Formats: sequence, structure tokens, C-alpha cells
Amino acid sequence: MLISLKFILAVFAALLLQETILPAYLRDPFQPNLLVTIVAWVGLRKQSLLGGGVVVFLLGLLQDTFSGLYLGLNGFTFLVMYILLQSISHRLYTDSRYLMILVVFLATLGNGLLHLLLLLLFSAAPGIYAAIFPALLPQALVNALAASIVVTIPFSRSWVAQ
Repeated sequence: MLISLKFILAVFAALLLQETILPAYLRDPFQPNLLVTIVAWVGLRKQSLLGGGVVVFLLGLLQDTFSGLYLGLNGFTFLVMYILLQSISHRLYTDSRYLMILVVFLATLGNGLLHLLLLLLFSAAPGIYAAIFPALLPQALVNALAASIVVTIPFSRSWVAQ
């Protein structure tokens, strides 16, 4: 119960930072997407495929309600990223900080490319790649930097033991 409460508080804090505080001080490609960091963490650490998938999909829908894009776009891409991470997490040492930073970097690139693919397939907006593709690498680097800051906070193991 206490672990779930801490997770909910961490998601609420990340959502509050991402949607209200950081846009006031940082420009668009340099705003970290903290929910991708949470999706990567859940994908590497959560054991239940169904429970983690529901949580990740709801996080994506929550981000879609604040972002103003198509409802379900982030939910679907977060779910695909979670399933990919869940399928390889049992082969990796998931307590590594460096792995977490690398996974957040790759998940951001994958999330952006999946957004691009879905928008090209299902949207009639011309030139959508011109808005997403140039900001993809800076966004991934900023997310990796934010993940390196977040993983220094003793979030997972030491809080559970207390």
C-alpha cells in the first residue's frame, strides 16, 4: 500500500512538473518528458504484464488529456514501449543506473518514431515529420539527463526497506 502511494505521488509530481512548471521556464525540445522515464522504470521493474500495461496505458491517456493531441496516441505508444521493455527486462540487470539512462534515451527515440509512424498513417496533417523529427534527438538527450537526475534519488529499493 505504501509503495503504491509513493508511486502515485511520484506520478503526480512528474505530471505537475511536466505540464505546469517546466513549460513556463523551458522551451519545447528542452522540456523533459518525465512520464517516459516513469514508463521506462515500470517497464524494467514491474513483473506483471497486465498490471503494468494498464498503468502505462492510463499514464499515456493522462498525458493525452493535457497535451491536446489525439486521445490515445501517447497511451498506445507508452503501451508498446512497456511491452518491449517488459519482454527484454528479464535478461538485463535492471538495478543499473546506466541502463536506466540508456533505456530512457532509447524509449524516447522509440516513442517519437512511433508517434511519427502513427501520425503518418492515421493523420491527414501534411509535413508532420518536420515538427517531430528535428526535435527527436534533443528530446532524447534531455530525457536522458532528467533520468540521470531522477535515478540518483533512492526511489525503488531503499524506500521499500524503510
